[in-house]
Amino acid sequence: MLELNPFNKKYHLIGIGGVGVSAIAEILQNRGYQVSGSDLKHSTLTKNLELKGIKIFYTHEASHVEDVDVVVYTTAVGVDNPELARAIERGIPCITRADMLGIIMREFKQSLAISGSHGKTTTTSMVSVVLSQSDLDPTLLIGGEVKEIGSNARVGHGDIIVTEACEYKESFLSFKPKISVVLNIEADHLDYFRDLDHIKDSFRRYIADTPENGVLILNGDDPNCMEVADAALCKVIKFGLSEKCDYQAAEIEFTSSGYPRFTILHKGKNLVSLHLNVPGRHNIYNALAAFVATTYVGIPDADAAESLSAFKGAVRRFDHLGEVNGIKIIDDYAHHPSEVKATLSAAMNVPHNKIFCVFQPHTYTRTLELLNDFSTAFDQADVVIITDIYAAREKDMGLIHSRDLAEKIKHSGKEAYYIASFDEIAAYLKLHAASGDLIFTMGAGNINELGQLLVE
Repeated sequence: MLELNPFNKKYHLIGIGGVGVSAIAEILQNRGYQVSGSDLKHSTLTKNLELKGIKIFYTHEASHVEDVDVVVYTTAVGVDNPELARAIERGIPCITRADMLGIIMREFKQSLAISGSHGKTTTTSMVSVVLSQSDLDPTLLIGGEVKEIGSNARVGHGDIIVTEACEYKESFLSFKPKISVVLNIEADHLDYFRDLDHIKDSFRRYIADTPENGVLILNGDDPNCMEVADAALCKVIKFGLSEKCDYQAAEIEFTSSGYPRFTILHKGKNLVSLHLNVPGRHNIYNALAAFVATTYVGIPDADAAESLSAFKGAVRRFDHLGEVNGIKIIDDYAHHPSEVKATLSAAMNVPHNKIFCVFQPHTYTRTLELLNDFSTAFDQADVVIITDIYAAREKDMGLIHSRDLAEKIKHSGKEAYYIASFDEIAAYLKLHAASGDLIFTMGAGNINELGQLLVE
């Protein structure tokens, strides 16, 4: 097995502009290794890496790997990539981003990974803020930018590392953290997984990899989580809203802005009160998970509660972009029916007249497989606009179109339209939205560019 050692001095990362890969690049450089990388697009992440002295190529060419010891790549990179192909030809060790992260995690005394179908980035951000405000000096890898940290990564010198653990293509099986958090389990990524049972089997393997002297922190209210909990060889701690959970959120109230206030009980005993600055019932679960994880590693209850109450949210998670003519523009990463429902449910607690939701479906497979679920996910919006599907890693096979989703939503009794271009959508909203309305831009692609267009 490849390990971090002084003989592997030069690392080249293909797709270095990705959220996960860029964070690994920072960690490797901080540990004294020479790092280079390639990506096809300039971004704030690549600019940040270049400012740190990392050489980045904006093409993929075989010559980029002629003088490197290890090549790191994402699963989105195929063997036809000239850099990966040349590295394989020359016998240079080539490892996936997930395997590289797993190697790095084993260098730390404490490793904490947050998994689940939804809420990973927000919960990882919450944990990261709590720990970064302590004296633990953590290393952090987050799936999005955290406002308090100003980045998606933090390289610390302490004994703990925190990361998201994504189930897609079972990449989280490379991690084997000492502290495993499972937020929820639901059908998703059906371009890889056969069905929900396949997903649950993958989570069982992930849970079983948590060492006996570790801990599993999971959602005791989620039936799928509870179904796979028996795979654990370690201590299990349950969090949720029900009394059966070890840590319970009780006395829940919502402010006029939709922010939850609640008390955390531990086995019936009152511990602390939290006043969150992020809206929605789903964030109660996220905050509970973050509280349990951070107090488990030694953060005092009161300190964890204070940091969580001050948490401002992750970028692209119920992200207030601005207000124009009395209309609030909010961007959200929701791209699964359950996430859409949770975000719109949170919006119901925010004073408003109408809710306009502009949704960019993410991948053809997800849109096709979850079409019926998507058709009822927008019930709490007044007007739904569907723009073109963001292909991401997929090719259009002609099996599904955004028009199909718009029609499905219409048939459920909702006002819905298919509008292709962002400029046309902006023109529609300028004509129809009025003071007191909320506009959501929603999806995991580049729909946030529309939000920025609206506030300019």
